[in-house]
Amino acid sequence: MEPGTSAARERQRLLARQEAARLSAEGVRAVALTFVDNAGITRVKSVPTARLAHAAHRGVGMSPAFDVFTSDDSIAASPHLGGPDGDLRLFPDLNLLTILAAQPGWAWAPVDRYDQQGVPHPACQRQFARRMTALAAERGLEPLMGFETEWIVDPPGSGPAYGMARVVERSEYLLELHDALAAQRIEVLQIHPEYSPGQFEVSTAPADPVRAADQLILVRETVRAVTARHGLRASFAPAFTAGQVGNGCHLHVGLRRPGGGNPHRDPDRPYGLAADAEAFLAAVLRSLPALCAVGAPSPASYLRLVPSHWAGPYRCWGVENRETALRLVPGDPTDPDDGHAELKCFDAAANPYLVVGAVLAAGLAGVDAGLEAGYALPEPVRGDPAARGDQERLPASLTEAAAHFERDDVLREAFGEVLHGAVLAVRRAEAKRFADSTPEEIADATRWSY
Repeated sequence: MEPGTSAARERQRLLARQEAARLSAEGVRAVALTFVDNAGITRVKSVPTARLAHAAHRGVGMSPAFDVFTSDDSIAASPHLGGPDGDLRLFPDLNLLTILAAQPGWAWAPVDRYDQQGVPHPACQRQFARRMTALAAERGLEPLMGFETEWIVDPPGSGPAYGMARVVERSEYLLELHDALAAQRIEVLQIHPEYSPGQFEVSTAPADPVRAADQLILVRETVRAVTARHGLRASFAPAFTAGQVGNGCHLHVGLRRPGGGNPHRDPDRPYGLAADAEAFLAAVLRSLPALCAVGAPSPASYLRLVPSHWAGPYRCWGVENRETALRLVPGDPTDPDDGHAELKCFDAAANPYLVVGAVLAAGLAGVDAGLEAGYALPEPVRGDPAARGDQERLPASLTEAAAHFERDDVLREAFGEVLHGAVLAVRRAEAKRFADSTPEEIADATRWSY
């Protein structure tokens, strides 16, 4: 939501008054306004329902220092951000205003961030994602994205991986989660037990990139609320326990063309990928080491990115290969709208707005350059890349990933100096914090940060 002119802001205030009246009639007494910082933590300011119109018209204040907060609430510093000075305004997106089914009396909306003159904050991650989506549209592409959200319930209970026994044991819990997500108009594709003890996953339907990131935040906080209502705790941390399969947050990416047309369904091209779709995915594959600093942003992320655990730790792609970082999903051959790709090396420590924006920025660089500039996919990998011995590992540490991120000119330009500098400062601070820590110490320290 952009503040715009005085007339536009007045229209927002009038709309917010109408929405506040609707919320009050539904028993909603407070609205949580959230954004996600560069450490992947969802931060919040809440307002009484009666103050929603004021928030929509004037915004809610919050310090720009949150752009350099780390996951333990320490404050780093970048060349442009850090310290006690300054103020921003949070403007709620009223189109996303949602009554929270698992938190009676509450509603939620994501925010965009501006300075006090109404100028977009250069480090606003949600607006970054929106800009990259607009660049895709300028190139005749409509990206669709969706996330898989994994979490571990504590105490974990019993039952084998993917087993019905876990569903029986947590039957009421899972039913309440289904009901809460449906009440919030989130289309769930599936919820199922995962590999690790107490681990579950929910997959939601694809949407435009900004909406997909918004939905991920709403899904995650709904899971957290439903879990708490059952006297349990939910952890989305990349590594709940050192040496155990961790929580991923895989990103699914599909490209479409306005008015119809699916670049993943070209019968005359290898693997059904039109030239622009292949160039997009090849460019993402090329930038994956730098993208790890965005999508695997915690030292704990690198406890998860280990071979032969379906985490995607190798810089390669494959057709329906769950061990490669980039998995091509051809989909139903009878459905002209099916087909997409999955990035498996990301986790829930990531800011989803940065993830969708960065993947778009990397992929669009390939679309702009084209196959003739070298943005073509290599041969796909079959089987476990670890067993082949000829595949490049992705970064093995956050320090290594941050170095790739710093050198990636495509991402630097797309992020802009202020946002790029803030992300880099947070990554370096997180890496420094855990430089001398054991895997067990890293897992213990981050288990409840996410």
